[in-house]
Amino acid sequence: MTLATFLLLSAVVGAAAFVQGAVGIGFALIVAPVFGLIDASYLPVTLLLLMLPLNFHVAWRERHWIDRRGAGWITIGRFFGTFLGLGVLIALSIEQLELAVGLFTVLAALVALIAPPFSPGKSSALGVGLFTGVTETATGIGGPPLALLYQHAAGPVLRATVAACFLVGEVISLVIFAIAGRLHGEQLLAALILVPAVLLGSALSRMAHSRINGPFLRFAVLAFAIISGLFLILKP
Repeated sequence: MTLATFLLLSAVVGAAAFVQGAVGIGFALIVAPVFGLIDASYLPVTLLLLMLPLNFHVAWRERHWIDRRGAGWITIGRFFGTFLGLGVLIALSIEQLELAVGLFTVLAALVALIAPPFSPGKSSALGVGLFTGVTETATGIGGPPLALLYQHAAGPVLRATVAACFLVGEVISLVIFAIAGRLHGEQLLAALILVPAVLLGSALSRMAHSRINGPFLRFAVLAFAIISGLFLILKP
């Protein structure tokens, strides 16, 4: 990783950590397309590793707001979806993975923008968990389905529950990746040197999360995701 790449990725990762810490979604939507453009081999392992401290911080900060029942059903679905996601990842080449990240980024962002409201229940939580397990394990992106499930909940409930589900799911995915021999030194090193940016962005979100216009920022994140995903799909 060159110095210019490090500085660019640090800026993107720090900004994405700030956004997710403040709103509840956004980290993977912002970072995954950029990783795909720079070096798709970082996906999804480096992305998952970087999200561990971020989601731990958000879940702990607002732990009293976690929807424990919903998080439990999501995690059950997430566990089984992880194996399907690993199969997708193994079946794809780097070029196909780049295209998959771009397509899913655009699709997830569009769905998050236009989906009608609904009340989360056992079946929807299991379904979202299963879908998230597939997409996050294969591409590193899993936030929009969870955000949709809690889109009409209070901000702290959305942030805390999504973070808690991510945290458990990321550990599951990384353990399975390790067993399958899909963890590599370059991915671990990239995560290690970018962790300070995650910690800085997460810390800044702690000072701002209660004062940020959530709907506007969420719209901006999703718009950025659509543009980034389209660029990844259409790049030469």
